[in-house]
Amino acid sequence: MVGTMALLPSFIRTTRMTKRPARPAGRPPAGDEAVLDAPDDRLSPALVAAGRGEWATAAGLLAATGAAAEWEPRDRYVRRLAAFARSRPEWYEEWRATTPDDPGALLVGTQLAVDRAWPSPARAELLREVSPLITAAARADDRDPVPWRLALDHARGSRAGHRYFEELWEAAVRRSPHHYGCHVAALRYLASSWHGSHRECFDFADRAAQDAPADSLVQALPARAAFGYLTDGCGPAVPRARLDAAADRAIALSGRLPAADPASAEVRNKLLYVLLRLDRWEDARIQLRLIGPYATSFPWDRFSDDPLGHFLRLREHLETAGRGPVPAGLLPVPPEPFGGHGGHARAADH
Repeated sequence: MVGTMALLPSFIRTTRMTKRPARPAGRPPAGDEAVLDAPDDRLSPALVAAGRGEWATAAGLLAATGAAAEWEPRDRYVRRLAAFARSRPEWYEEWRATTPDDPGALLVGTQLAVDRAWPSPARAELLREVSPLITAAARADDRDPVPWRLALDHARGSRAGHRYFEELWEAAVRRSPHHYGCHVAALRYLASSWHGSHRECFDFADRAAQDAPADSLVQALPARAAFGYLTDGCGPAVPRARLDAAADRAIALSGRLPAADPASAEVRNKLLYVLLRLDRWEDARIQLRLIGPYATSFPWDRFSDDPLGHFLRLREHLETAGRGPVPAGLLPVPPEPFGGHGGHARAADH
């Protein structure tokens, strides 16, 4: 299946950031602190070692996830390690020079190349140069769906046609039928290919969630489609019942995941936005408690250059304003449609 690769024509901060909001007199101190994009207990040592210029811990982490077929954390770690290497490349360059055929090193390097190309106005042209890297990463471990998630992102960024994208998609799901990263990549392709046709996105997300196990992250895919609709501002209206059903699926998934968990934070932060836009205040407060101190850059960096501060302001409002509506400035509709549609875009947008 790697042969299909020959046809090939949302940067997350890794630095832990902590803020304390101003606390009114009498408010208990518990819960005041928040961190942005906190790594989990497995990733944290790898990032600390990389900060010292050492790559062996990162290599061991990705080798372990590959051996155990832990594709969801593997995908997450690849993204985070590549984001770190984007600003601190020395440790990665030594890793690649020392073990050039290491599947983990190939994956991080490919993600890094895609990240660097994505914000450029010449994105499509630059991404074509990444094709050999994706092919090498896929050949390094034929079981791994993560290179195929990269290939799906690559196809969207290089404006590949639908037939070719479908070939990549079929290869991806053969390796892991319910891999969340590949499903998100496909949803984004639908959003960018049929801008404003949110029914296509919801239909795809609903079918995927219905077919996935109850504890699969794919259960959050309809809520991601709802996020796209709520932040797009164009296309035919989606029935309110469908938006609520998408949120309910994600709420059920969130209830199965550990509370105050860095690995679950991204799903819950996006769900929080959807619930707030749907005026579901009590459900939003429950998710806020489950989020705990773990804010994520996405989606809040779509509304502010200070995503952690934005999260804290939202949290403060929910904690103190009773059932009152969230001020419009805290829940704006972004100026660019979901999925990125031309022009400049943050690397995180892919």
